[in-house]
Amino acid sequence: MTDTLALFQVFVRVVEAGSFTRVAAEQNSSQPTVSRQIAALEEHLGARLFIRTTRKLTLTDDGRGFYDRARLALEAVSEAEEAVGRRRARPSGTLRLATPVVFGRLRVIPHLKAFFARYPGVSVDLVMNDGYADLIEEAIDLAIRSGAIPDTALIAKRIASTRRVVVASPAYLQGRSIPQHPRDLAGHNCVAFSRAAAAVHWPFDGPDGPLSHEVKGTFRTQNSEGTREAVMSGLGIGLLPIWHFTDEIETGRVVVLLAAFEPKPAPIHAVYPSRRLLPQKTRVMLDFLERQFARDPTLNPPEKHGATA
Repeated sequence: MTDTLALFQVFVRVVEAGSFTRVAAEQNSSQPTVSRQIAALEEHLGARLFIRTTRKLTLTDDGRGFYDRARLALEAVSEAEEAVGRRRARPSGTLRLATPVVFGRLRVIPHLKAFFARYPGVSVDLVMNDGYADLIEEAIDLAIRSGAIPDTALIAKRIASTRRVVVASPAYLQGRSIPQHPRDLAGHNCVAFSRAAAAVHWPFDGPDGPLSHEVKGTFRTQNSEGTREAVMSGLGIGLLPIWHFTDEIETGRVVVLLAAFEPKPAPIHAVYPSRRLLPQKTRVMLDFLERQFARDPTLNPPEKHGATA
C-alpha cells in the first residue's frame, strides 16, 4: 500500500507540474525514473493515464478521472496523519498571510495578539492587497478572499460570509433625493470599487429576485480603503461589506440605503495551495481565524435582512 501511495504522489505531482522532468528535479531523481514510476502505476491500474508527445503531456479520460480520486485519497491520508501529528507538534515558522486591505486591518490584525499568545513559535508576514495574490509565485501560505472563488487548482474553504450594503454619508445626501430603487442610482454619483476599467454593475436582491444595475460616477479605485474613505468624505454612494462601516452606521456617520434590495451575503473563503502536507502554522491559523470569525456577527449574517435605515 505504501508503494502504491508513493506512485499516487508521483502521478499527482506530474499532473500539477505538467512535466516529468520538473518532478524528477523535485525528487532529485531522473526523468527516466519518473517515467518508470508512471508506467508502473499504469500497469497496476491496467489503464493508460497520459498521452505523451515531444511537446505536450496530456491526460487521458482515465487519467483525468483517476487524478481527482488520487488527490482525494492522498488528502485523506495526509489529514489522518496530521490529526495525530497536531497533538504532538508545536507550530513554528513564518506564515505568509494575504488579506484584502480593510479586512486585514479591521478583522485580522485585532486578533493577532491572541494568536501569538497561543502560538508563540509562529510569526506572521501579512500581505494586504485588494488584488488576488498568486499564492505559488508569492509564497503565500494562506489567503482570505471575499466573493466567488474562480475554479482553480487551489483549495478554498468557506469560513464566513458578509453582508454588503449601499451606503452614503449624510453630507452627500444633503439636498439630494434618497434612492428608493437601484434604478434611482442613475441620478447619483457612485463610488466604484473595481480592478477593471469596464462598466461597473452592482448586484441587488429585491422583492422580485436578483437584479443588476450599472452605476457611474466621477471616482473609481481598486483599493477598498480608498472606496471607504471616498464614501466617508461625501464623494458619493458606495457598495461595500458592512464591516467597513460598523461603527459609522451605529453613530450615523453613514446611512444604509436600498435596504430592501440588499445583495445576498458574499462568501469569505480561506484559500491555500493544497490540503496535502498542510503546514502546522497554516492549519492553526486557519482554525484560529475560523473560530474568531464565528463569533463576529458581521461575518455570520442570515440569508436576508430587513430594512436597516
